[in-house]
Amino acid sequence: MTYQTALNQYIEATNTHDFDNVGKLLHENAIYWFTNKSCTTMEEIRAFFENAWDTIKEEVYSVKNVQWIAVDDHTASCLYTFHYEGYMNGEFISGSGRATNVFVKEKEEWKLIHEHLSR
Repeated sequence: MTYQTALNQYIEATNTHDFDNVGKLLHENAIYWFTNKSCTTMEEIRAFFENAWDTIKEEVYSVKNVQWIAVDDHTASCLYTFHYEGYMNGEFISGSGRATNVFVKEKEEWKLIHEHLSR
Protein backbone atom coordinates (compact mmCIF):
# COMPACT_ATOMS: atom_id res chain seq x y z
CA MET A 1 0.00 0.00 0.00
CA THR A 2 1.22 3.51 -0.77
CA TYR A 3 0.63 6.58 1.36
CA GLN A 4 -1.77 7.88 -1.33
CA THR A 5 -3.75 4.64 -1.06
CA ALA A 6 -3.77 5.01 2.73
CA LEU A 7 -5.40 8.44 2.40
CA ASN A 8 -7.99 7.09 -0.04
CA GLN A 9 -8.78 4.15 2.24
CA TYR A 10 -9.11 6.52 5.18
CA ILE A 11 -11.67 8.67 3.34
CA GLU A 12 -13.58 5.55 2.26
CA ALA A 13 -13.56 4.21 5.83
CA THR A 14 -14.79 7.56 7.16
CA ASN A 15 -17.76 7.38 4.80
CA THR A 16 -18.78 3.96 6.16
CA HIS A 17 -19.72 5.71 9.44
CA ASP A 18 -18.23 2.75 11.30
CA PHE A 19 -15.29 3.64 13.52
CA ASP A 20 -14.00 0.06 13.48
CA ASN A 21 -13.20 0.62 9.78
CA VAL A 22 -11.49 3.95 10.52
CA GLY A 23 -9.61 2.62 13.53
CA LYS A 24 -7.83 -0.04 11.45
CA LEU A 25 -6.09 2.78 9.55
CA LEU A 26 -4.98 4.77 12.60
CA HIS A 27 -1.67 4.58 14.39
CA GLU A 28 -2.06 3.59 18.04
CA ASN A 29 -0.68 7.01 19.08
CA ALA A 30 -2.87 9.05 16.73
CA ILE A 31 -3.64 12.65 17.71
CA TYR A 32 -6.45 14.71 16.20
CA TRP A 33 -6.82 18.49 16.32
CA PHE A 34 -10.23 19.84 15.43
CA THR A 35 -11.42 23.45 15.45
CA ASN A 36 -12.85 23.13 18.96
CA LYS A 37 -11.26 19.99 20.42
CA SER A 38 -8.12 17.88 20.57
CA CYS A 39 -8.31 14.09 20.85
CA THR A 40 -5.27 12.23 22.14
CA THR A 41 -6.63 8.73 22.81
CA MET A 42 -8.38 6.23 20.56
CA GLU A 43 -11.45 6.46 22.81
CA GLU A 44 -11.61 10.26 22.37
CA ILE A 45 -11.15 9.95 18.61
CA ARG A 46 -13.89 7.32 18.39
CA ALA A 47 -16.28 9.47 20.45
CA PHE A 48 -15.63 12.50 18.24
CA PHE A 49 -16.27 10.56 15.02
CA GLU A 50 -19.38 8.87 16.37
CA ASN A 51 -20.79 12.16 17.64
CA ALA A 52 -20.17 13.79 14.24
CA TRP A 53 -21.91 10.92 12.43
CA ASP A 54 -24.81 11.14 14.88
CA THR A 55 -25.06 14.92 14.40
CA ILE A 56 -24.77 14.99 10.59
CA LYS A 57 -26.85 12.15 9.19
CA GLU A 58 -25.83 10.51 5.90
CA GLU A 59 -22.64 12.56 5.89
CA VAL A 60 -20.43 12.30 2.82
CA TYR A 61 -16.82 13.41 3.37
CA SER A 62 -14.49 14.16 0.47
CA VAL A 63 -11.10 15.75 -0.20
CA LYS A 64 -9.80 17.96 -3.00
CA ASN A 65 -6.49 19.56 -3.94
CA VAL A 66 -4.32 17.06 -2.06
CA GLN A 67 -0.71 18.25 -1.86
CA TRP A 68 1.92 15.88 -0.49
CA ILE A 69 4.35 18.32 1.11
CA ALA A 70 6.85 15.98 2.81
CA VAL A 71 7.46 12.34 1.95
CA ASP A 72 10.21 9.85 2.74
CA ASP A 73 10.40 6.11 3.30
CA HIS A 74 8.59 6.24 6.65
CA THR A 75 6.50 9.43 6.77
CA ALA A 76 4.17 11.29 4.43
CA SER A 77 2.38 14.58 5.12
CA CYS A 78 -0.35 16.15 3.04
CA LEU A 79 -2.58 19.20 2.93
CA TYR A 80 -6.04 19.26 1.36
CA THR A 81 -9.43 20.92 1.35
CA PHE A 82 -12.14 18.77 2.90
CA HIS A 83 -15.83 18.93 2.08
CA TYR A 84 -18.77 17.45 3.93
CA GLU A 85 -22.49 17.30 3.33
CA GLY A 86 -25.39 15.63 5.04
CA TYR A 87 -28.49 16.32 7.09
CA MET A 88 -28.56 18.11 10.42
CA ASN A 89 -31.90 18.36 12.19
CA GLY A 90 -33.54 17.28 8.94
CA GLU A 91 -31.99 20.06 6.85
CA PHE A 92 -29.32 19.57 4.19
CA ILE A 93 -26.02 21.20 5.14
CA SER A 94 -22.57 21.34 3.59
CA GLY A 95 -19.26 22.93 4.37
CA SER A 96 -15.53 22.75 3.90
CA GLY A 97 -12.24 23.49 5.56
CA ARG A 98 -8.53 22.81 5.56
CA ALA A 99 -6.78 19.64 6.65
CA THR A 100 -3.33 18.31 7.39
CA ASN A 101 -2.67 14.56 7.65
CA VAL A 102 0.54 12.85 8.68
CA PHE A 103 1.05 9.16 7.93
CA VAL A 104 3.79 6.88 9.23
CA LYS A 105 4.90 3.56 7.80
CA GLU A 106 5.34 0.70 10.22
CA LYS A 107 5.60 -2.99 9.29
CA GLU A 108 4.93 -2.11 5.63
CA GLU A 109 1.63 -0.41 6.49
CA TRP A 110 0.85 3.32 6.31
CA LYS A 111 -1.12 4.54 9.35
CA LEU A 112 -2.55 7.97 10.08
CA ILE A 113 -0.83 9.41 13.16
CA HIS A 114 -2.07 13.02 13.02
CA GLU A 115 -4.98 14.92 11.55
CA HIS A 116 -5.65 18.64 11.92
CA LEU A 117 -8.95 19.98 10.60
CA SER A 118 -10.07 23.60 10.69
CA ARG A 119 -12.87 25.52 9.07
